[in-house]
Amino acid sequence: MNSETSAATAAAASQPPDSGWRNFITPIKQSRAFTLLWLGQWIAVLGSSVTTVILPIVIYSVTGSTTIMGMAMAVYMLPNVLVLPFSGWIVDRVDRVRLILFTNGTRFLLMLGACLTMLGGRMNLPLLFAGLAVYGLMDGIFNPAYSALRAQVFTPDIRNAANALSQISVQAVRLLGPPLGGIIVSVTSAGIGFALDSLTYLVSFLCFWLLSSVLAGIPSSFRDSTVGKGSFISEFMEGFHVLKKEPWLWITILAFCFINICYTGIISVLVPWLFKVHHGYSPIVYGLAMTGTGAGAIIGAFVYGAKRTWKHRGLIAYAGAFASGLALFLLSCINWMPGLILIMFLEGFGIMMFAIIWETSLQELVPPEAFGRVASLDMLGSFALLPAGYLAVGALADLIGGIWTIQLFALIGMAIVAGVLCIPSIRRFQ
Repeated sequence: MNSETSAATAAAASQPPDSGWRNFITPIKQSRAFTLLWLGQWIAVLGSSVTTVILPIVIYSVTGSTTIMGMAMAVYMLPNVLVLPFSGWIVDRVDRVRLILFTNGTRFLLMLGACLTMLGGRMNLPLLFAGLAVYGLMDGIFNPAYSALRAQVFTPDIRNAANALSQISVQAVRLLGPPLGGIIVSVTSAGIGFALDSLTYLVSFLCFWLLSSVLAGIPSSFRDSTVGKGSFISEFMEGFHVLKKEPWLWITILAFCFINICYTGIISVLVPWLFKVHHGYSPIVYGLAMTGTGAGAIIGAFVYGAKRTWKHRGLIAYAGAFASGLALFLLSCINWMPGLILIMFLEGFGIMMFAIIWETSLQELVPPEAFGRVASLDMLGSFALLPAGYLAVGALADLIGGIWTIQLFALIGMAIVAGVLCIPSIRRFQ
């Protein structure tokens, strides 16, 4: 046990288990590595949450087609999925912070290029699709590296609070990002939004660069555990062996192969269509709806992080996933604008309860030296079918209508959640 971990554990033991607020500030007080990791990520999320609103508005303004929107999301997701088996192997062999610096530097250049292209009036669909493909490739490398780095920095004495605080801060900036994106598009131009995104990636790059210096001075338990002995195939298969030992892990990954198609397809392709095309609301209203999702997620993370331990986590996680699907179904039934925003609040709350329990359970159950490969398998399972799912959702919406498509996919997602809850090992997961 290194000196920082020993001091952190002693400090945690000396504090009375009183308020939820004290639990939340513990990671910041005890770990400089956590603070830099935390700052680096939520600053980058601020820019991406602006772009999340701007991108579909740009595509629908140019084409008005849900099929094209589905194609755009598929172009982004396909390189992400294809690189995941290799990125997990790479993450467990090389310095994870350097991988993050590489991906954030590349995304800074991409967003800067998008800004200059938009402001110069030279943006077109081929350029946009090429940028999305490279961006998806960088995400496929960044996500396993960041997930593995979190597992190292979020030591057991701060884990619940660190996960909750990270999620709360990320969702808090998403409260600002979507309406800010709507305002930017309405008042200035999409190019200004891309400029803001590029700036946040630059600041995030600096935070992770400082983090690399901090980790270099901390003993090995905080450092990357590299393998480097076996072949790619044998090391890749080791990730499957880790998953096979824990039914909670492999069953959930398999289930979310299909749940993500239903839920993410609706959110990424049809929710922008619902607000902009079907209801004819301004971009600001769509931004407010996405803010509602962030507000619900913050409340969910605060509820979870206020307690140090939870029982019946399997039931709670999947109840949250079911609530998220129910909210998406209700979007198709309500026309009242405040009601739509409240429904997005429920969607954010439900999926956050699932996400934070899932992330915490991965950090508990997966050994650090295999975390990159297991995280990449998790993401591969979650994302592998998304390109086809995006295309299917967009094409089906053009064929039978967006409202019917929302209802169909929400019902399928809820049915899968209900089926998984029939498995005893899921219901009994603590």
